[in-house]
Amino acid sequence: MRLKFNHFILLIALLFAGLLQLSAQKTKEISDLKTWPKGCSPQEVGKRVADHFVVRPLPDAPRKITYPEVCTWYGALTFAQLTNDKQLAAKLEERFQPLFGADSMIVPVPNHVDNSVFGGVPFELFILTKDKKYLTMAKKIADKQWDKPQGTRIDPSAIRYYNIGLTPQTRLWIDDMYMITLVQTQAYRATGDPKYIERAAKEMVLYLDSLQRPNGLFYHAPDVPFYWSRGNGWVAAGMSELLSSLPNTNPNRARIMEGYKKMMASLLKYQDEKGTWKQLIDEPTAWAETSGTGMFAFAMITGVKKGWLDSNTYGAAARKAWLGLITYIDDNADMHEVCEGTNKKNDRQYYFDRKRNIGDLHGQAPVLWCASALLR
Repeated sequence: MRLKFNHFILLIALLFAGLLQLSAQKTKEISDLKTWPKGCSPQEVGKRVADHFVVRPLPDAPRKITYPEVCTWYGALTFAQLTNDKQLAAKLEERFQPLFGADSMIVPVPNHVDNSVFGGVPFELFILTKDKKYLTMAKKIADKQWDKPQGTRIDPSAIRYYNIGLTPQTRLWIDDMYMITLVQTQAYRATGDPKYIERAAKEMVLYLDSLQRPNGLFYHAPDVPFYWSRGNGWVAAGMSELLSSLPNTNPNRARIMEGYKKMMASLLKYQDEKGTWKQLIDEPTAWAETSGTGMFAFAMITGVKKGWLDSNTYGAAARKAWLGLITYIDDNADMHEVCEGTNKKNDRQYYFDRKRNIGDLHGQAPVLWCASALLR
């Protein structure tokens, strides 16, 4: 009798161990960031989107290069480097050459955060090629961002920020948490000079302390109490870029990591069944918006890869986000459901009614960031 009982206990133990193994295998599968269905890999998707971008003509003067183009260019360059696609890298570099000559007038003047982020591209070109002409151009932009304000009509806040070691371009808009920090982080990556990453970290802490809500998310503006997807996306992507290069010894790292993790935990609650996030993050009836989704996916992929986030929980969310995101890419490699350029407005319906663009670079860029993050 005892022998039968012992066999029964052993059988139960084996069944339990088998169930645990199956559960662990299932968890591994749904959080896997390396194995993808055919046509869904970062190599395949990134290549399609990057090739589509590189043939895009530069804007005609007097129009300047805008920040969505900068962000897409930067993503395409990182993707080319990570896939060792020398042909793509050469085309992306060739596309830049007219900016030293005939098309120099379309280079944005670095007098505003949306213009200064342009420096991220020549910094990346220097990192890839070691050609100092890119470094010279980019450093001028990064340093200009911290110059003392000059002129007779200076915003008093610009002087106040400058006097406490921040950029006079500070304006406490959530977009800035990417626009400011990317170019300064890139300057650090290119030069190794700690002043650049220290600037970025100090700036990020100001924005976190001033703008992050108790739930970890960010209003579009202090007087606009709506959690707009892409606005929050800039924050998530900016913190991810900064933390990826910020030394562990930096005194502001713990505060930024706290803000990052708080935001990621909140975003986890609002991801829908398709893996996407809504135009207004906490509004279930809002439409799924792809630029914000791509930026959140990038932030989570980076966090899992760097070991900042739990690989099972956030790996599953990141995989789901990538697979959901790429279903919105059409046969022309254009992303759908991209919110048009959007200023703040204290009107919920305004956000619901924003135009849903196709192929807008606000949506193309995060796909390339995600592809690069998955390949790192």
